[in-house]
Amino acid sequence: MEALGSTSVVCTDKTGTLTQAEMTVVQLWVNGVPHSVAGVGYAPVGEVTDAGPVRELLRTAALCSNARLVPPTGRDGWRVLGDTTEGALVVAAMKAGLDPAAEEARTPRVAEHPFDSVRKLMSTVHRDLDGSYLAYVKGAPLELLARCDAVDRQGAREPLTDACRAEITAAADGMAGQGLRVLAVARRQVDGPHPPLGDAESGLTFLGLAGMYDPPRPEVRDAVDACRRAGIRIVMVTGDHPLTAEAVARRVGIVRGRAPSVVTGTQLDALDDGGLDALLASSTELLLRRVSPEHKMRVVTALQRRGEVVAVTGDGANDAPALKHANIGIAMGASGTDVAREAAVMVLLDDSFASITTAVGLGRSVYRNIRKFLIYLFSHNIAELVPILAATFAGFPLVPITAVQVLAIDLGSDVLPALALGAEPMERDVMDSPPRPRRERLFSTAVMGRILFLGGIQALGVCAVFFWHIHASGIPYADFTKSDPVYREAITMVQAGIVVSQFFNSLAVRTDRQSVFRVGLLTNPWLLAAGCFGIGLMAAISYAPPLQAIFNTAPLAAADWAVLAAFGALLLAAEEARKWVLRRRGTPLKGETR
Repeated sequence: MEALGSTSVVCTDKTGTLTQAEMTVVQLWVNGVPHSVAGVGYAPVGEVTDAGPVRELLRTAALCSNARLVPPTGRDGWRVLGDTTEGALVVAAMKAGLDPAAEEARTPRVAEHPFDSVRKLMSTVHRDLDGSYLAYVKGAPLELLARCDAVDRQGAREPLTDACRAEITAAADGMAGQGLRVLAVARRQVDGPHPPLGDAESGLTFLGLAGMYDPPRPEVRDAVDACRRAGIRIVMVTGDHPLTAEAVARRVGIVRGRAPSVVTGTQLDALDDGGLDALLASSTELLLRRVSPEHKMRVVTALQRRGEVVAVTGDGANDAPALKHANIGIAMGASGTDVAREAAVMVLLDDSFASITTAVGLGRSVYRNIRKFLIYLFSHNIAELVPILAATFAGFPLVPITAVQVLAIDLGSDVLPALALGAEPMERDVMDSPPRPRRERLFSTAVMGRILFLGGIQALGVCAVFFWHIHASGIPYADFTKSDPVYREAITMVQAGIVVSQFFNSLAVRTDRQSVFRVGLLTNPWLLAAGCFGIGLMAAISYAPPLQAIFNTAPLAAADWAVLAAFGALLLAAEEARKWVLRRRGTPLKGETR
């Protein structure tokens, strides 16, 4: 998940990821006449306008399908077993008054040529009542139309003219432009029960078109907007008609310009590597349609060649190479195959694109929390080291903080707040900055600068309180001993100063750019509880006689605690001022994610 934080390109499919994968046939086209289909979902409830002319189209489409419609059981409504596109065709046939099971019994299937992404067709062979054999074919309109030489006119077979081809193509484009997934249906008589693929899918008689609507997932548009803000480019990769792909892409916000780059698999084949690189570099809104898994693999390789961190979605066994080769392969948990899930590094249980965006945000949040953890822990080390160096250069004979006090801070006061920072909730602006560089180190320039900034303020504070106590006593440096009450109080002030300033430091590092007061001081109660525990432990070390004997400490006055709290508040105020400056700039520092 943390690796998703550096994702710069997501190659996503359409059906089921951007859409709900609940296909519904809403329009049929036969002999130049459109027929609307009422009803939504998989319930066979609704009417087909003037169903007579489209019954043969729907009968053929339903028989050339492997999906089965399952009636409601318990809490589950009508659902489809098998491909949702085929299920939609079965539902439409039932709306037209057909019984798919009875039709299957009347003309049983004897052979099948399954769908594949290359020829984009599926065909089945059935034995008719008179003993002859018929091939029923459905698939992409252009691919199927190229194999037709006739058209059905109210039961009569007529030659398919160029004018008729143009009319069919225009009708398919019009339906696709409405965001519908369009399938064409055809048939032919064959010589036997097991015709070769070339015979079963050539010389076909065109029956009509079926347009299906798959509504976009309602949460996807917000997820796409988040990706845009995060500087993540989305490339739609689909086998659908280009107009369908563009219509859906516009609905979910992937395409907003007037002229996106819509490239087919055939056009990709015509490009060499240089041409593909130029296409990917110049096209901010890119839709790849009518592409095969091989095309997807080539695009992923080209994007990686440009230095992009690529996430790829897939559900089929033939998507496995692209899923494996991508930086982050994302398989569909609900509709994906076992092969795809094994090849991926992440599985979406709900198949939704919005889950990818959520994962990216969580990845960025995890990375931020690791940096907060490091900044918090390393900054106080400066406050422990600098007073010792300052005392040495000033000629003070004793250390301002002892080894056992350092251990008490590191093991007693700092551990729980550091763990609480690791569970810091996701910041609201986590998706408002570009992806971080792949080679960015945890200890980047920005992180080291922040450690020095916060640690320096703590160091100045504890040095000030220590030497203030020493000088206020009027005792020469050489006369101080470990048992001197002033010295014991001074080192207690140093330890308490680090603990108190670390409490304010934990609040300061909760955000990179936002004000912690805008996030809310109470949004991470575990951090407040851990900080209070550390201060309580420090109070026990200061006031409990057994712990005083171990740590050589002395009780602090209320005024001492007030001074230490003021230094802590000063640290928080300085960090808030730094964040305000960054927000005014409007751009992140190098190596920093907002």
